[in-house]
Amino acid sequence: MILSSQAFQAIRPCFCSSSSVLLHCNLTGLDAVVMPGRSIGKVRLFDMKYGSASPRIRLFRNDLMEQLTLVSPLVFALTWTAFLAVAVYASWGVASLPASIALVSLGMLTWTLFEYAMHRFIFHLKPRSAFGRAFIFLAHGNHHAAPGDRYRNIMPPLVSVAISAMIWAALWLLLGPIGSVFYLGFGIGYVVYDAIHYACHQLPMRSPVLRHLRRHHIRHHHARQEGNFAITATFWDRLFRTEIAAKRR
Repeated sequence: MILSSQAFQAIRPCFCSSSSVLLHCNLTGLDAVVMPGRSIGKVRLFDMKYGSASPRIRLFRNDLMEQLTLVSPLVFALTWTAFLAVAVYASWGVASLPASIALVSLGMLTWTLFEYAMHRFIFHLKPRSAFGRAFIFLAHGNHHAAPGDRYRNIMPPLVSVAISAMIWAALWLLLGPIGSVFYLGFGIGYVVYDAIHYACHQLPMRSPVLRHLRRHHIRHHHARQEGNFAITATFWDRLFRTEIAAKRR
């Protein structure tokens, strides 16, 4: 995992051993532990090409914990199809069709703002403590260190489903049964977000809209990480003046 030398010494019983190869990540000012046996000399970590290879960064010493940080598109699709099916069932008949469409749409819009805020204010937080820096790397910094790792372009279901369940429960407590309808839109927004994020790094984006989304996100990796925080709704970056301007040719 990415750690300062002080942080690594503080929590090394829980994470990777210091015998692994160290790779300096200048975006975070921390050290990254890369899986032994993988050459990093010829890898461009911030390659603009989709599907570019990055070295696998081992986050945990424990093999099971490490495996839980990896997720394939198939596992993601199966997990969230099942989870959203439960949300549809819980939402069925709670409100009229027009009201349900409005609530789902509002939930999706709310997700886009949540996505922007989480990315800007949480994932790119710069804590001073060793524990805080380690946490931010586990949550997001490892993706900046190895953006081409196809099994870490999607949030692990163990984390995403747990957080979503808590948000769903909070909405139900606040709004009653219609909270499930609102959450359905929020959950759909999340799935769209992670699917687009995966595609930005791993798939050719041929339509004008998808190419725009990919360019917007790749600038966040390649040009300047303090900008272009939105993935699915880039207008938030324009609204909050965090958009990275395209270079003039």
